[in-house]
Amino acid sequence: MTEETPGFEEKPDVPSGATPDDAEPKAAAPSDEEAAAPAGDANQITALTAQLDQARSALTERTGDLQRLQAEYQNYRRRVERDRVTVKEIASANLLSELLPVLDDVGRAREHGELVGGFKSVAESLETVVAKLGLQQFGKEGEPFDPTIHEALMHSYAPDVTETTCVAILQPGYRIGERTIRPARVAVAEPQPGAAPAAAKEEKTDDEESGGGEEV
Repeated sequence: MTEETPGFEEKPDVPSGATPDDAEPKAAAPSDEEAAAPAGDANQITALTAQLDQARSALTERTGDLQRLQAEYQNYRRRVERDRVTVKEIASANLLSELLPVLDDVGRAREHGELVGGFKSVAESLETVVAKLGLQQFGKEGEPFDPTIHEALMHSYAPDVTETTCVAILQPGYRIGERTIRPARVAVAEPQPGAAPAAAKEEKTDDEESGGGEEV
């Protein structure tokens, strides 16, 4: 039976002529698969980056499409609302145009003091209803003549006007909003031919008064 000498360990057999370093185990060299792993990871990252860029480009395009659709929808809503208002105004104008002769009769009866009793109540109710529908009366004596809203039926000259002026309202005009249903039918007066403007007359009078006190 062999006894082991304490304090000594068995060492592996080392061939003769070998250096001490040869007796130590060497680390195994990396395999081809392990060497190819970092390159594979880089390729995968590149592919993922390309996919991310494509996704971002697609998102940008879809966002632009959505914004264009929203803008088109808003424009469509505005057009529909504008058309709706226009159609409503046209329908109201057509209806109220048929009532203008009745309103003219009511106005003449009021001028002659004949708007009394039940007829007065009916007339006032009619005027209230048409006002709620947006009908507005216009045309006043003394206002400048405007051919876009006035229709001149009579013409004369007057020394006390400085421009073409409505001196009588033969029939009032009516409008709904900015839409004129009927122009105001008026009598107009123009300044006398060759007459100096009132402002020039006043200026001349002031000069004469100021110069009248000077001694020659």
